[in-house]
This record gives sequence, structure tokens and C-alpha cells, in this order.
Amino acid sequence: MAVALNEATRAAAEGEVPVGAAVYRLRDGVVVAAAHNRRETDADPTAHAEVLALRAAAAERGVWRLEGHGLAVTLEPCPMCAGALVNARIDQLVYGAADPKMGCVDTLHRLCDEPRFNHRMAVTPGVMADESAALLRAFFQARRGAHKPPKPNPFTG
Repeated sequence: MAVALNEATRAAAEGEVPVGAAVYRLRDGVVVAAAHNRRETDADPTAHAEVLALRAAAAERGVWRLEGHGLAVTLEPCPMCAGALVNARIDQLVYGAADPKMGCVDTLHRLCDEPRFNHRMAVTPGVMADESAALLRAFFQARRGAHKPPKPNPFTG
């Protein structure tokens, strides 16, 4: 998760929503790919950290099936990313902060544990959730502050 948090910090520095992800081998924990959100940079609605990390891991391995691998991400995956994890055959998902607006692993839906799908994975929520949430809060507070018009000064008119 530390690698994912570093990626999230990079995303924030680039003006992207600070979400980071890392794909790792289950047998030894070696990170094989890491990425962060790039939707604004790439003008791509699918450029979520999870999707980019899965693409990089699949390219590294030369196969799309990522059995024997896990993914750590700083924010609970959305429906697109949860579906990508299922389709990639990821065996383990670890995530930080829950997402009350789009989270489809535990919060709004349970797509990674859907019995009608052909693949399910072990899920561990809340890992370094406070650190993940703090990055998101700081990013959005700064954005809201940047868009507020300055308050008029009652002493200078």
C-alpha cells in the first residue's frame, strides 16, 4: 500500500485526483506495476489508477490473466475498476479509503464477490485508510479553495 500511496501523491502533484494503485505478486509481494490516476492528463475517462496498473502488469507478464497477483489501491474501486479486477482474475484486493459515492467493492455494490461472476477475489478494506483519505481531503479542499472568489474587504470597499 505504501507504493500506492506514493503513486497517489504523484497524482496530486500532477493535478489529478490522488488515487494510486500497485499490482504485486502474491508469492513474494514484489510489485510488478504501479500507476496513478491520469484522466485529466490523458483526457481519458478510463485512465483510473487501477486500470493503468492492470494494463502495465499485463504488458509486463505478456498475458491478461493476473492470477497469483494482488492489487493495492488507495480508494475503493468504482464499478469500472472492480469489473476490470474481476476480468483480470486478480486474486487479492487491498484498498484504503471507502468511497461513499462510487465504491463498488463493499459500499454501494459487492462486484468483487458477486457469485454470478466467473471470478471472485479476497478483499481487505481499510488498509492505511486514514492516510489515503487525508490525501483526498487535502486535494479537494485545495481545489475548492482555489475556486472560491475572494471575499470583499469591508475596509477597502
